[in-house]
Amino acid sequence: MSTYLIGQKTCMNCKTLNPQLPLQPCRCILGEISNMAAHNFLWSLTKNCFTFGLIGLTVSDRYASIVPVRGSSMSPTFNPTTDSFMGSLSDDHVLMEKFCLQKYKFSHGDVIVFCSPSNHKEKHVKRIIGLPGDWIGTPMTNDVVKVPNGHCWVEGDNPSSSLDSRSFGPIPLGLVKGRVTHILWPPQRVRHVERKNHQKRHSPS
Repeated sequence: MSTYLIGQKTCMNCKTLNPQLPLQPCRCILGEISNMAAHNFLWSLTKNCFTFGLIGLTVSDRYASIVPVRGSSMSPTFNPTTDSFMGSLSDDHVLMEKFCLQKYKFSHGDVIVFCSPSNHKEKHVKRIIGLPGDWIGTPMTNDVVKVPNGHCWVEGDNPSSSLDSRSFGPIPLGLVKGRVTHILWPPQRVRHVERKNHQKRHSPS
């Protein structure tokens, strides 16, 4: 910080002559005050951003997160139209809650996000058709499959464009990352995701 003596006209810090001393602070003092204020502001902003970042990571990891839906396998529930100009910006983005993972509480017709059985880095969005103990009829082959304990049977709402349990069989519940509850983007499609129960496709054991 700049200093000066009473009656002195020269700043002892910047060595410049200022006839207004000591009645008016030297410009170097004002500059230092301004720099200190800017430093304090940046430090406060950094702390706030860090705090909100930690809160966001905690919420995303424990309670809920936003997931993009790619492709047309869940059309018309998600991505009913394809905009080649907007690309991925026109894809639906959904809210995925994770409370259901505490005791793996799922119902027929729930839409879930899960890791691919063949590549755990890939995530898919499908609808639950069958739960443990259910017998599932497959229309294409007329086969009947029993869903084993700790698994569920998933299919896309657009069967002709969906790679699902009809191809890779029931998936372990341990691969499920959460349940989709709402569409959040794009703005004109914000809504609650309805549960659709395909009762004709499953029967309890």
